[in-house]
Amino acid sequence: MADLPKTNFPALQELLTERIVFLDGAMGTMIQGHELEEADYRGERFTDSDIELKGNHDLLSITRPDVIREIHAAFLDAGADVIETNTFNGNAPALADYGLEECVVELNLASARLARAVADEFTANTGQQRFVAGVLGPTNRTASISPNV
Repeated sequence: MADLPKTNFPALQELLTERIVFLDGAMGTMIQGHELEEADYRGERFTDSDIELKGNHDLLSITRPDVIREIHAAFLDAGADVIETNTFNGNAPALADYGLEECVVELNLASARLARAVADEFTANTGQQRFVAGVLGPTNRTASISPNV
C-alpha cells in the first residue's frame, strides 16, 4: 500500500473554511442507469461463478472500471469537490453473499485507486483540486442480537 498518496486533508480543511464543499451523489443510482447485465458484473475473471453477481456494484471497480470512472468523472464535471470510493458493500460479510469475501482487499484498493486517479486527472486538467473519501456502508449481517431489544 506504499503507492497510495498521502492525505490531502489540510487542503480539504482549508477549503471547508472558504466555502461549502460538495460531495458526489448516489453511486448505486448512477450504476443502475447504465442498465448493466450479469456479464458486466462477471467480466472475464468471474465467468465461472455459480452465484449471480449482478447487483454487486462494488465488483464493477474490478470488472467494469470504465463505468465507475465515467460516473466519478460525471460527478466531478457536475461540481463535486469530493468523490466517494465505490465501496459501500466492500466488506467481507456483504461480499460473502456473492462468494467473493476473499476479494475484499483487492476490491477496496481497486476502488480507491480508481477514484484517486479520476480526481487527480480532473485536478491536472482544470487546476481545481478534488478529493476522495472512502465509503463503508453497513454490513448486511447483525453482529449480535440482544434479548433486551
